[in-house]
Order: sequence, then structure tokens, then C-alpha cells
Amino acid sequence: EVQLVESGGGLVQPGGSLRLSCAASGFAFSTYVMNWIRQAPGKGLEWVSGITAGGTTYYGDSVKGRFDISRDNAKYTLYLRLNSLEPEDTAMYYCAAGRLGCWSRSDCDFWGQGTQVTVSS
Repeated sequence: EVQLVESGGGLVQPGGSLRLSCAASGFAFSTYVMNWIRQAPGKGLEWVSGITAGGTTYYGDSVKGRFDISRDNAKYTLYLRLNSLEPEDTAMYYCAAGRLGCWSRSDCDFWGQGTQVTVSS
């Protein structure tokens, strides 16, 4: 059974940092492009970042320079470091496996249940 389990979300003040994790199982994690996608309250899905099997990273314009994606293939785990957080970063964050830039459950191959990030003072 394929599973993607996100963790690490929470409440953080503006300017703060968080590290999200996504534990993968049931598929060949090291061979897949992995992505982070988010959905803010009342808004649509937004692709945030992606990392290829070889470790090349890509970011959406809204998070470039603030977020850092990485992966540990030995641990079957994907990470997203969120720095300089802003209230606009408040969203449910999902990890997903599939093509670079995949952005929805139907567009990606595998999709997690999400972890909530709330940025507020």
C-alpha cells in the first residue's frame, strides 16, 4: 500500500520557521520526483516546490528564497524547510509523487493527507 504521511505543521509567528516531513512507503521513492503543494483557506491548490530523483530543486515564485526542499532517499523521506514565514503561507501542505509540478490528486501519482501550517501572531 502506498502511503505519504506529512508531519511537522503547526502554529508559528510571522518570521518564524518550520520543517515539514513526508514519510513515504509502498513505492520506489528514490526514483520519483517529489512535490509540495499547498491550499490556503478558501483558495485553490498551489504548487510550492519540487525535487527530482537526482536532487535538483525547483520553487514557486511565492516561496523562492524562503523555502528549502530536500529528500533523504535512504529514509524514504521528503522535507520542506519553511523560513521567514508570512501569514499568506497559512495553508494545508501536501506532499505528492509524480511529474514535476503536479498539483492535484488527479494530476499526481500519489498524494498525502496534509499537514496544517498556520502563521499568526
